[in-house]
Amino acid sequence: MDDRWVGVSMEDDGGMVVTIRLEGSGKPPDADATRLLRLVRRIAARQVDGGTKPAPTRDGHLLRVVPYARTVYCDGREVLLTRREFDLLRHLADHPRRVFTRNQLLDRVWGHPFTGARSVDVHVRRLRVKLGADLPVITTVRGVGYRLGSAMSVEVVDDPA
Repeated sequence: MDDRWVGVSMEDDGGMVVTIRLEGSGKPPDADATRLLRLVRRIAARQVDGGTKPAPTRDGHLLRVVPYARTVYCDGREVLLTRREFDLLRHLADHPRRVFTRNQLLDRVWGHPFTGARSVDVHVRRLRVKLGADLPVITTVRGVGYRLGSAMSVEVVDDPA
């Protein structure tokens, strides 16, 4: 018996139900199945008011921060961040146009001034690498500090529903 099948049905309200069954051998899914699952999640995340509507973006790039799951998505792909990297990005995303000095970030994100100010620089550099060096996610304000880049659309998803 073949355990693989796909079912598609259209609902009366214009919605679509897609059912996919892959054989369940107890092994972890392969790369294709994992890609398919990510694609389905990405499509489901775009559902707005019962219809598909792409998220608003600037220059075609979107950064989505999901605080309740401590997850970040950049252009639809999940970006794995350390606790401190996530906290730093979340703080900047919560204050999109505000410039923070290193000491302000140490106080508000780290919670204590015991770490050197250059630790902020290291975390910003790591965030830039993980999010994509060509994307203007975090901007350096020379002689002052850092802020969230204004050329990138950022969405903070507070509602887990």
